[in-house]
Amino acid sequence: MMKYIFMMLFMIPLSFLSKSFWLNLWAYFLMSFIFLLVFRTDYSVFNISYIFGCDLLSYVMIILSFWICSLMLLASSKLYIKKNFYNMFMLLLLMLLFSLVLTFSTMNLFILYLFFEMSLIPTLILILGWGYQPERIQAGTYLLFYTMLASLPMLVSIFFYYSNFHTLNLFMMMSSIDYFMLYFCFNMVFFVKMPMYFVHLWLPKAHVEAPVSGSMILAGVMLKLGGYGLMRLMPLFINLGMKINFIMIVISLIGGMFVSFICIRQTDIKSLIAYSSVAHMGLVLGGIMTLNYWGLCGALVMMLAHGLCSSGLFCLANISYERLLSRSLFLNKGLINLMPSMSLWWFLFSSSNMAAPPSLNLLAEIMLINSLVNWSFYCMIPLSILSFMSAVYSLYLYSYSQHGKLSLSLYSFSMGLSREYLLLLLHWLPLNMLILKGDMFTLWI
Repeated sequence: MMKYIFMMLFMIPLSFLSKSFWLNLWAYFLMSFIFLLVFRTDYSVFNISYIFGCDLLSYVMIILSFWICSLMLLASSKLYIKKNFYNMFMLLLLMLLFSLVLTFSTMNLFILYLFFEMSLIPTLILILGWGYQPERIQAGTYLLFYTMLASLPMLVSIFFYYSNFHTLNLFMMMSSIDYFMLYFCFNMVFFVKMPMYFVHLWLPKAHVEAPVSGSMILAGVMLKLGGYGLMRLMPLFINLGMKINFIMIVISLIGGMFVSFICIRQTDIKSLIAYSSVAHMGLVLGGIMTLNYWGLCGALVMMLAHGLCSSGLFCLANISYERLLSRSLFLNKGLINLMPSMSLWWFLFSSSNMAAPPSLNLLAEIMLINSLVNWSFYCMIPLSILSFMSAVYSLYLYSYSQHGKLSLSLYSFSMGLSREYLLLLLHWLPLNMLILKGDMFTLWI
């Protein structure tokens, strides 16, 4: 792992070169492909060096981080064209990728906590620096305080655990703990990051105010930090979890239902996609909390699928925003008349969002539904509503933006650049091709 960390550090001077934007993009894709080459099929921990190492869960999350960060640069070429502090942007992006890779690859709980918190700072600067409206300051404050408030108890819990059990190695922390307070302190930060219903308010605000790159990294990778942390720490609370995890499952499923209804009332495209993220991650949280094999594997597949699908939808929202200068569904109408090729991409991503075959979302939903219904038959009711409503709001997003009467405020229009089609293709291909090797994601425990 150290060689990849040094590779990222050696890219820092590249961010300061005056015309290095496309060179940087090429370097990010190169790093993604180099990391793809080290994949092992024996599902053990590999690439071990110092306190860093990968198993399949870490590997999927790291490759997702590399890929989304590469696509963030591809989506943000407007910063380069308009000379909007793009060198600072590239440095921030590198720092963000650095902190994410270290978070996912470390085998030490304290280092995981440290870089988990470090990833918050570049995201905050992205929202405050390149966001669109003055409300971005409020959104940044929400993001910061929700996460910081929940993460301080975790720091104290880590020290308490170390003083009692004398190890923070994730693969040696197998002593079962039965303190409810410790369960709450350890996991609350991950519930906030997922985000779980009741502590999800920061997410729609952050998404709506963030630039396209901020929305992509938030939806693509930052929400997955919560799921990753829970999967790593749940073995600690296996006995206690059997007794109290039902509370989290009920909250996540009922909350996902409410959020799905909220989606249909949204007039802001970004806000709708952000709320749909909350609904999907509620399903992931329910799967992890069942503590069974199907649930954990399904959660991993759903995190990967949601990362690619949601990021692609935010790219589409931004492509419309750059042309109409509005994210309102009242103005983004009849786009099929102006950009028929882009309408195909709207359809492909909306259908993936509602878990239509052959997307990874379908595989994930089948596994998670199987897991939750196995856990309790009563989960059928919220799950059926969740599945139905995901189709409803995805169709609502597609039909309202592509059909209807054109806005009269339009006076010039670009049909779509090859860069934008490439960006969408690079989101869609892994999302729909990986299902052919779905068995890889079901063998990681």
